[in-house]
Amino acid sequence: MDIETSAAAFSEHLVSERRLSPQTVRAYASDLRQLADFASGRDVDDVSGVTLDLLRDWLWVASESGSSKATLARRTATAKAWSAWLLRTGRVDADVAARLRSPKTGRTLPRVVGRGPFDELLAGLEDRAAAGEPNALRDLAVVELLYASALRVSELCGLDRDDLDLDRLTVRVTGKGDKERVVPFGVPAQSAIVDYLTSARPQLAARVRSSDGRPAPGAALFLGARGGRLGPRSVYTLVARLLDAVPGGGPAGPHALRHTAATHLLDGGADLRAVQELLGHASLATTQIYTHVSVERIKESYRSAHPRA
Repeated sequence: MDIETSAAAFSEHLVSERRLSPQTVRAYASDLRQLADFASGRDVDDVSGVTLDLLRDWLWVASESGSSKATLARRTATAKAWSAWLLRTGRVDADVAARLRSPKTGRTLPRVVGRGPFDELLAGLEDRAAAGEPNALRDLAVVELLYASALRVSELCGLDRDDLDLDRLTVRVTGKGDKERVVPFGVPAQSAIVDYLTSARPQLAARVRSSDGRPAPGAALFLGARGGRLGPRSVYTLVARLLDAVPGGGPAGPHALRHTAATHLLDGGADLRAVQELLGHASLATTQIYTHVSVERIKESYRSAHPRA
């Protein structure tokens, strides 16, 4: 079997059996396309011709071309998963990537917005929403819910109206691996969502015209400026713009609000396992990074305040 055909079959396996997110499947497919191109340059087109040395050469060339350690780590993970699948499905006789080593990426603490700056951010959104402009009302509801329920941006964009229970203050979320969980949100988020559903969503939905050839919004909870389901890129742009004015390093996308919510919960005394359930983490170890964030904040306060720090 040639590499490109096997890559297509592997992508189908990732979707239908492992049920990975579309973003992850696209990343794996992109890595394998680049591997296929690299192997073709070495006169290797069939999976049987892929060797450990070829994979190491592929990663080395990428490294010399300036690829980051995170990119190299992802490519290594792709090669290892693909190679193991080839063996398991009988397409090859050996798992050639089993001994492939991933570069150490180091741990980077996530960006967290302080309580004061975050309150100011929300106050600015509330001021803009007070005029009743549909996009402003939606933006406030989006940020309130992202923070209140610590949602991933893909989870938020995938929400339908029926996923909300405004009486019980809960939302049903479909996370990674199609795992479903029910998470709470607070009264401020409830208020922002009700205002959005009452005043903004009908106006946004009316912007879709049958002659446009675009699908009607249907059950989607959050709608974009043109009336279709709100996409992750739009949410990323919104949050990145808001966080531009907030001091601090690290990525300024929607995930920063998820990090912020988790850290604020732990700072407020929330149980780590409860935060794990809220975030939808399969492993407690993944959630524990937020305890390190809190420790770092304690250390920063200590260094700035203690006379003998």
